[in-house]
Order: sequence, then structure tokens, then C-alpha cells
Amino acid sequence: MISAPLPAITVLEGLERINASLDTASAECHTEVRTLQPGGARSELDLAQALERSQHFGVRGIHMRTLYQHTVRHSYGLHAYLDRLADVQLEVRTLEELVPRLMIFDRTVAYIPAGAGTRIALELRDPDLIAFLTAAFDCFWQHAVPLHEPLPEPAGPDGITAIRRSIARLLVEGNVDEEIAHRLGLNIRTCRAHIAKLSAALGGSSNRAQLGYQIARSGILDEPRPAGQAGSGGTEGGA
Repeated sequence: MISAPLPAITVLEGLERINASLDTASAECHTEVRTLQPGGARSELDLAQALERSQHFGVRGIHMRTLYQHTVRHSYGLHAYLDRLADVQLEVRTLEELVPRLMIFDRTVAYIPAGAGTRIALELRDPDLIAFLTAAFDCFWQHAVPLHEPLPEPAGPDGITAIRRSIARLLVEGNVDEEIAHRLGLNIRTCRAHIAKLSAALGGSSNRAQLGYQIARSGILDEPRPAGQAGSGGTEGGA
């Protein structure tokens, strides 16, 4: 008896069902996994689940590629996690900004979040949609910086670091502090500290409108952005 094909799109509600589906996809994977993990340092629980799911890939010869944001480079938990995956064919790169989470197994099934939070996800099996997501991941990958390589040019000739230049761009676009922090994988206090230092570097400002004017007048956004930056910036799990 021939089994019915799986749905092109399945809505997964609740962390238990999401993790069960990810476990199945991991167990059935044969060749490659692509994961895109935005945000800053990940929690111990997330890393423990990812480790349990990923450490079996080594003996099966599965190749993993994972994208994080630049801010994870200072996460001791993440580096300890990667050290425990030494036997896995794992490549890690970072970007300044990323789109929401994405996981692709064997170009057969993919997972993306549905709405805010992590409690609803979409399981995707449509070949054309997966091909599109795979191409998007590969585009991000080509612009990303390998984890073992230093980031390019931490500060321009004006003394403003790349992260503050990105904050300046998002400020001019009208984003509030919380959205800027989310997109760059920063906590809100760190983000606001960068904004204060950006303001000081441009001569000080009493309000957001004045800071926007100073940014525009300074010309700092007219300079080419360093390599390793792209896109905009949550399904839990994966590497």
C-alpha cells in the first residue's frame, strides 16, 4: 500500500510537537543540514537540545552549516557547544543581521517560525519553497564571515564602529530601541549604550530627532558597509 504524501505545509503548535518533528527530521537526515540562528547568545537549554540533536551527525557523515549573528562570537557557551561537536562536519559563519530562524534538512524538509515567539512553527515540504529557502540561505552564507576569522574593519576612519554604524542606519529608518536590539542580536541595555556612544561621537544630542539629523549630516551612512553584513533580523533547536 502506497502511503499518502506528506502535506506541503504543516502547522506545528507547541514546543513538544515542534521538537518531536525536529528530532524526526534529524534522525532521517542523510547528507546535509543548514541552520540559521538569529539573536545573541543562546540559552543553556537551547544549546543542550541542539547538542543532543546534532552530535549524532558525525558518525553519519552529515555536513552542517550554521549561521549566527556577530554578537555570538563572545559567547563562551556557544564555543563550548561547538567544541563538543568536534567530530561533526560543521562550518559556522556569522553576519551582523539575519532573518528569522530557518532549518533545512537534506533539501527535503524545512522549518520556519510562524509569528512571534517560538511556540508555533511551519514544517515545509514543498520542493519549490525549499529550493527558494536554500538559495536564500546560500546567499547569506556567501556574505558571512567564518567564525575563526576576525571581523573586517571594526571601526572606520571616523572612529565609529561597524555595529554603531548599523545602529545609526536603523535609527534613521525609524526603528525603536527594542527593534534595533532584536535585529542586531543585542540586549536592550547594550543597544542603548551603543546609541549613547554614537550620539557622543557625533557631538551629543538631546533627542532622537536631533540624533537622526546628526547622523544624516555626518555622512557616516554614505560609506560602503563592510563585508559580512546583510538582511534583517525566531524555530528553536538545531546547531
